[in-house]
Amino acid sequence: MMEDFLIAIANYGFPIIIAVYLLVRMEQKLEKLETAINELNHNIKKLCEK
Repeated sequence: MMEDFLIAIANYGFPIIIAVYLLVRMEQKLEKLETAINELNHNIKKLCEK
């Protein structure tokens, strides 16, 4: 039973850690992208008002 648990951790633990790490990094980049899109939208609205 314990051996099966350790094998499962060895087989699935590393991919899970990598997936979580990549999701966290992607979330930060998506937040920056959202900010840039909002700024672009704001600037386009200002240009259209002129």
